[in-house]
Amino acid sequence: MPGPLSSPVFLTVIWLLSLCLGRAQIQTDEVSAVQYGHMQSNVTLACGKSQVRMPVTWRLDHGAMLPWHQVTSDGTLLLLHADHSAQGNYSCHDSRGLVLHSVRLWLGYPPGKLNVSCRVPNHTHVRCSWTEQVRTFLPAEYTASFRGRNDLQPCVLNVARKHCDVNDHSFWQTMHTLNLTETNALGSETTLHRVNLIIQLQPNPPESLVVEPLEGHPKRLFVSWDYPVSWPLDDAFPLIFHIRYRPQGSMYWSEVFTSESHVIITDALAGHLHQVQIRARDELNSDTKWSEWSPLLLVRPWEAVSSTAEPPEETYSFPFSTKPETSSAKSHHSVHPEDEGNLGLVILLVMLTVVILTIVLSLIFVVWVRQRRHDHVTKQELTSMVKMKSVPI
Repeated sequence: MPGPLSSPVFLTVIWLLSLCLGRAQIQTDEVSAVQYGHMQSNVTLACGKSQVRMPVTWRLDHGAMLPWHQVTSDGTLLLLHADHSAQGNYSCHDSRGLVLHSVRLWLGYPPGKLNVSCRVPNHTHVRCSWTEQVRTFLPAEYTASFRGRNDLQPCVLNVARKHCDVNDHSFWQTMHTLNLTETNALGSETTLHRVNLIIQLQPNPPESLVVEPLEGHPKRLFVSWDYPVSWPLDDAFPLIFHIRYRPQGSMYWSEVFTSESHVIITDALAGHLHQVQIRARDELNSDTKWSEWSPLLLVRPWEAVSSTAEPPEETYSFPFSTKPETSSAKSHHSVHPEDEGNLGLVILLVMLTVVILTIVLSLIFVVWVRQRRHDHVTKQELTSMVKMKSVPI
């Protein structure tokens, strides 16, 4: 008696399962393909690696209409002048609708030159950032190195933020070269950027700026700050600080330069808000850059508390401006705009008067000269007549 395993029904089920598993395995192996193409050019997609030539049908994203295309006799799909809309999952099918092959198509461009800029916040650190001149639309990889005259160091990449960092470089060598390469599936491009460690040395702004009034001194302000965290606290790398301040509403700044970490302003305008900022630079080399200015602070000098009520202080814009001063600031008063207008009018009237007087005097002189000439001619005529009468007939 035949067993159940040898029955025709059971054998048929086993055959169908094997067929389905085989097709599923073929489909799984074929789906994982990825292809890259150059945008705005012709792109060719082959229907797998099979050498059997049969009529096939191509589909985009499971049924979407294909872009402008041709299908060759061997089942190859040719996309003509493919643009960004031609990206997607392509699949070719036989006459029964079974998937023979599928491929993911990405379109883009090869890399181009990069726009690179580098900052040198201290003598031992360089940070270089970049932006793309060509938008490739494709994933890319980057490599970077930093070369001096006698050494080569890696530039540690942060691709997400598009910058790289070099630490402990040879700062005694002035000129270095950053070598930055971008690579994608369609090609690669290398950008070289020269870095001058002296000219591009620019500290970060001083931190923890504090401006306080001094009790009992209505014209003084105490200003203190800290070195930038990125700058080493080492006597070999001192900073010079540039403090500027002005009464709110004034046009010009007064200035103080110091290498200390605090300063006392002695010529503040009593009773008025003052704007204060600070920046820093390497003290030993004047070819380096000043840092950016710190955020603006507003502070009012100390004021004596009066026992009697006083009317509230009016806010106004100063009709004067203080010329920039270094170290100690002195007030310089300028003429009020209305006085400038009146002075100009007076000067104009004086000049007009001088011109009129000059013209009048010129006319008088001309008339006098003409009259003198006329008198001279008349005198000569009279003399001639007298001589004629005195001649005997």
